[in-house]
Amino acid sequence: MSEGLDRHADPRPSETPKIAALSPQGDLPTILCLGDFKAHAKRRLPRPLFGYIAGASETNASLEHNSRSYRHYGFRPRILTDVSRRKQRRSLLGIDYAAPFGIAPMGISALMAYRGDLVLAQAAEAGQIPMIMSGSSLIPLEDVVAAAPSAWFQAYLPGEPDRIDALVDRVAAAGFGTLVLTVDTATLANRENNIRAGFSTPLRPSLRLAWEGISHPRWTVGTFLRTLVQHGIPHFENSYATRGAPIIARSVMRDFGKRDHLNWSHLARIRARWSGKLVVKGVIRPDDALKAVSCGADGIVISNHGGRQLDGTLAPLDALPSVVAALKGQAAVMIDGGIVRGTDVLKALTLGADFVFVGRPFLYAASAFGRAGVNRAISLLKEEIHRDMALLGIDSLSDLNESFLWRADLPVSAD
Repeated sequence: MSEGLDRHADPRPSETPKIAALSPQGDLPTILCLGDFKAHAKRRLPRPLFGYIAGASETNASLEHNSRSYRHYGFRPRILTDVSRRKQRRSLLGIDYAAPFGIAPMGISALMAYRGDLVLAQAAEAGQIPMIMSGSSLIPLEDVVAAAPSAWFQAYLPGEPDRIDALVDRVAAAGFGTLVLTVDTATLANRENNIRAGFSTPLRPSLRLAWEGISHPRWTVGTFLRTLVQHGIPHFENSYATRGAPIIARSVMRDFGKRDHLNWSHLARIRARWSGKLVVKGVIRPDDALKAVSCGADGIVISNHGGRQLDGTLAPLDALPSVVAALKGQAAVMIDGGIVRGTDVLKALTLGADFVFVGRPFLYAASAFGRAGVNRAISLLKEEIHRDMALLGIDSLSDLNESFLWRADLPVSAD
């Protein structure tokens, strides 16, 4: 896995990231930050698909908490520090990456952007950052790891030993080096926003859906029809060891069953069978983080599923300090949810995260502009981090400590 990244090593002495060449596609040159991609994706995508990406569960409380938590913190930069040789490279699970962020797993990406999982994985490979492929994906995992050998695979597993073993063996045979087990999906959440937007699984043909296709010709021709002609009806390819149901099949819901049976014994079983790196995603509580590590996890991702599961769950950034304190360096601590700026990345790292993952903005970029959009999104975030490090007064991410932060809702110390 590390050899695949070394092939992309940058021979230039400077660590200053360069913005990817501007694409002639539409309005890509006007994109100045990750937040700009959302409006373009909203125009391109049919309303049900955009709603699937943008929405969360019930009242969207968790989604709002995720964003708001980063605004609770500000910076206390230091001055007159030589920052001319600053570097943002970061080691994670034994691999050196060009930046301290990666692309989070996002289901059915290939319905939003043509060959979406491949687009995200190849852009991440070129940018020397990790990308986590979702188990709820529509492209075979073997195709993705062949195109991007450093990609990780994220699994949704039921509490059924035979199915667990078979999928773990398939992922290993494909050549993935890191397996991510998502553990916060014991049942499907109440995603009322999806229903209001017209999205459902399985996809149900209707006059409304037909009109959305007609009124969004770029997506219809460039993604939907192109996929049908070249690859047929999309299937859930990686839920289990064998090919799953097509996205329009009524049996899709049954394929997602028995996740409520999953428990700690299954994690131990996976650890015993899987020889690569094992990461547990969906951790919020310190005691759960400790138990995951005791079962053999090499890392944990603090996450509330982007606000898409239990509404009102604690924001990952607010959970971060207590989890870091409990683990005391026993495993890699990662975080996702609400990150859209380089300053967000630095806040999470300052509070103890080893690495962060970003989801929606990269899928918006892929949906609106394809591979060129994801390339630009990666470059923009790298550039922001590089600039912010200089303004904060640090040469290395290892310089970060809590003296650089202040809480907006607490008295500020004069130290």
